[in-house]
Amino acid sequence: MTEQIDLHRRHLLGAAVTTVAIAQFAMAGSASAQLSMTKTGATTIKPGTNTSFGPLKQVTAGVLNMGYAELGPADGAPVILLHGWPYDIHTYIDVAPILASRGFRVIVPYLRGYGTTQFLSSETPRNGQQAVVAVDVIALMDALQIDKAIVGGCDWGARTANIVAALWPERCKALVSVSGYLIGSQQANKMPLPPKAELQWWYQYYFATERGQAGYEKYRRDFAKLIWQIASPQWTFDDATFERSARAFDNSDHVAVVIHNYRWRLGLAEGEPQYDVLEQRLAKAPVIGVPTITLEGDANGAPHPDPGAYAKKFSGKYEHRLITGGIGHNLPQEAPRAFADAILEVASLA
Repeated sequence: MTEQIDLHRRHLLGAAVTTVAIAQFAMAGSASAQLSMTKTGATTIKPGTNTSFGPLKQVTAGVLNMGYAELGPADGAPVILLHGWPYDIHTYIDVAPILASRGFRVIVPYLRGYGTTQFLSSETPRNGQQAVVAVDVIALMDALQIDKAIVGGCDWGARTANIVAALWPERCKALVSVSGYLIGSQQANKMPLPPKAELQWWYQYYFATERGQAGYEKYRRDFAKLIWQIASPQWTFDDATFERSARAFDNSDHVAVVIHNYRWRLGLAEGEPQYDVLEQRLAKAPVIGVPTITLEGDANGAPHPDPGAYAKKFSGKYEHRLITGGIGHNLPQEAPRAFADAILEVASLA
């Protein structure tokens, strides 16, 4: 699959941790041994080359005990990579080794409700509203004593990265965001879309029903695979690739967090009051001022905004790239070199 980059929009506007060996993630081979160099000196890799991060780590962060992969030197410049739904840390299985080989300290956490991330208390609401996922990231940075990091994301991870950059710019050195600016609000989500656009959100309305919650609980793997196929129609992933990520959905809180996320968006579920101030700020669609590169795949089958609709939401150094060659919604896993290159360049912009 080719990864040609069309720079069709470019403007620069100025300037306590425990290691846990997880059996199902056993290392299938040395990631660093799979790396090669391009003529320009940038590290490249064939998608699907790596199959494991090796032993994962756990750390208490806020209300969570968060599971995460860590690659690269401990004193390297931090990069935090955030996955979406229904994906997991394997979105960055090929990206992370590239960045680690260039000296970055790469952190890839499981979001709440995924993989080895667990709530510390059974009394904590299984909340999936947009602000709380970003609060989790700040708590992770605090736990790992990371003052400032480059943050990148896709799907829920992109929205979360946007929020970190918008609300805590002092903690975000730079941003790479697939599908651009994704911060929303319950008020904005009250506005109906044209029928064709509403059809793309069919699962959101399914999740609004008790039947939908029961269906997702029963068929979560089938559901996730269908979303993968719709969102990335030209991505020929195999069963082993899917299964490595699908294990993350066995988390006992996964369904509750996902259902709450989508119901919250439509105003059908309440958020937690302590995050109201953050949501009020996000509802104003704050401009992001940190250096940013946004990416879009030319075969993204999931709902996504047109780049022209969000370019002005980035007031710092900014660039947009269209990644061609049949690249779908899960861009970092489908086109790891393109995503890694964006991280490398945005680091230089910062």
